[in-house]
Amino acid sequence: MSATRFPRTCTHVLSLVALAATATAADLPVKPTAGELVKQSKPADWRPLDPNNTLYMELPGGRVVIELAPDFAPENIANIKTLVREKYFDGLAVLRSQDNYVAQWGDPDAEKNPKPLGTAKAKVAGEFTVPMANDKHFVRQMDFDGYAPQIGHSNGFPVGRDPKTRTTWLAHCYATVGVGRDMAADSGNGAELYAVNGHAPRHLDRNVTAVGRVVSGMALLATQPRGGQEMGFYGANETRTPIKSVRLAADVPEAERSHLEVMRSEAPIYKEVIEAQRNRGGPWNKFSPNYVELCNAPMPVRERPSP
Repeated sequence: MSATRFPRTCTHVLSLVALAATATAADLPVKPTAGELVKQSKPADWRPLDPNNTLYMELPGGRVVIELAPDFAPENIANIKTLVREKYFDGLAVLRSQDNYVAQWGDPDAEKNPKPLGTAKAKVAGEFTVPMANDKHFVRQMDFDGYAPQIGHSNGFPVGRDPKTRTTWLAHCYATVGVGRDMAADSGNGAELYAVNGHAPRHLDRNVTAVGRVVSGMALLATQPRGGQEMGFYGANETRTPIKSVRLAADVPEAERSHLEVMRSEAPIYKEVIEAQRNRGGPWNKFSPNYVELCNAPMPVRERPSP
């Protein structure tokens, strides 16, 4: 091949590649987005939050709404409800804000002068997994996942499951709420809780008790100033955000409640929403991966429409 012909051949090949790329982009069909599907949904596609399994954490900047998942951590959640009803968290603070990991709250004086737990238990067995029979609403998501043989949503919560061990568990996605613990599996009791504030730390799955997820107000935790000490804990001279109160929604007057709804993962529209996130249509998207990570497909939450 002569020196004069080689550049012409390369140019021709590059032109074909560019043409193929353009054709691929042009062929990507327009599809409804997850947001558009939400707008098209029907009232039966949604369920209201259960007031008996919803927490309101009031911070100076507003309300954080946490939906609890009693099917996955019944003992820990029962202890958390005891702490809440006896107003344990009132006056405590956000203790830790570690970048791209978690925001954690509890008793700043737990080591030297701990606040009494009242009738709550000091230790609760870790509920890292539960029998699959406890997972009553599992709908499988047909995507590969390196942390679980199967993945999907159960009543709106992202979950993993293992058919061989017949176990299931809540996945550590953004906004998942878990129970802080020390080395021992039973060293947590719900007096210290955290919420994932960054990229999903899925290595925590089956190592920590996850009890629910933040469904509203996550920005109040995600934007906390990062702590200056190891693991993002606040030092003595750093300002902690105080907790005004934590209440079970059932104990709050109806007029003061947050009226939120979660899309039903059992509803047919669930699979459409997952598919819309797996294969996003054109014209802006130029590539369709035919794949979506579990934590990149959260169940939609909305304010309950007015009658």
